[in-house]
Amino acid sequence: MSFRIQPQPVARPNRCQLFGPGSNTKLFAKMAASAADVINLDLEDSVAPSDKDIARANVIEAIGAHDWGNKTLSVRVNSLDTPYWYRDVVDLLEQASDRLDLIMIPKVGCAEDVYAVDALVTAIERAKGRTKPIGFEVIIESAAGIAHVEAIAAASRRLQAMSLGAADFAASMGMQTTGIGGTQENYYMLQGGVKHWSDPWHWAQAAIVAACRTHGILPVDGPFGDFSDDDGYRAQALRSATLGMVGKWAIHPKQIALANEVFTPSDAAVSEAREILAAMETAKASGEGATVYKGRLVDIASIKQAEVIVRQSEMIAG
Repeated sequence: MSFRIQPQPVARPNRCQLFGPGSNTKLFAKMAASAADVINLDLEDSVAPSDKDIARANVIEAIGAHDWGNKTLSVRVNSLDTPYWYRDVVDLLEQASDRLDLIMIPKVGCAEDVYAVDALVTAIERAKGRTKPIGFEVIIESAAGIAHVEAIAAASRRLQAMSLGAADFAASMGMQTTGIGGTQENYYMLQGGVKHWSDPWHWAQAAIVAACRTHGILPVDGPFGDFSDDDGYRAQALRSATLGMVGKWAIHPKQIALANEVFTPSDAAVSEAREILAAMETAKASGEGATVYKGRLVDIASIKQAEVIVRQSEMIAG
């Protein structure tokens, strides 16, 4: 372990982030009553340019008007290359209630993007005397974003979470696909005449996880476009969880249960983790640094792995 200890991310559930357009007020109550851990009210891609102003007003009102329970409440503002983002930030912080937890910044390409929003948010908070600091989450959606991912992760103390936005990312990279997440028909290996499909998003996800874990940020998998394909969604979520991501977006209510299923440690996994911790306690009491559990070697590193599962289970239960 390096002398510089990795900081721990904020301790809150982030298994599922449910998105809904700010222009559709009928969805707000349903989103508030859902089983998602994080609610993302959207002012960006799901809102037409002609509806930007009314969507912003809708979201500001909804933040204080609905009972969001213990969910994390976030608003995705417009990207910094548009004429809308500054008004999104100003109006949200000047007019919305303190129930707002996060601002999601899309299409972040460099640390300076985060700095710009941070400077504006800080000035408004001071001017308005807001006592609850607003947190940030960002989306990596471009070649520049993934190239600068570690600098972005270190850009602000406000930053709590980072996601991969597959669609814009694919477009920026020049990828020959119109799919949003999941395996791609032409991305395969051939062995003995048999096709084996690989995950084209794996390397970008791994880079995001590494940057996030280095700087104490929650790594989150982004959207899966085909909401009729439950098996495909579950498969990608399982891959993401295995890599170290803590949750996934839901762009349709039916995806909420799938995300919660995958990113909630199973009873069997938690039981095994506790048994490993108990076995290592017995070994340490005997002066041993390792032991055998169910036919395999476990040691100090195994304790850290088991503790991740137990902590996550306890946080979700709490």
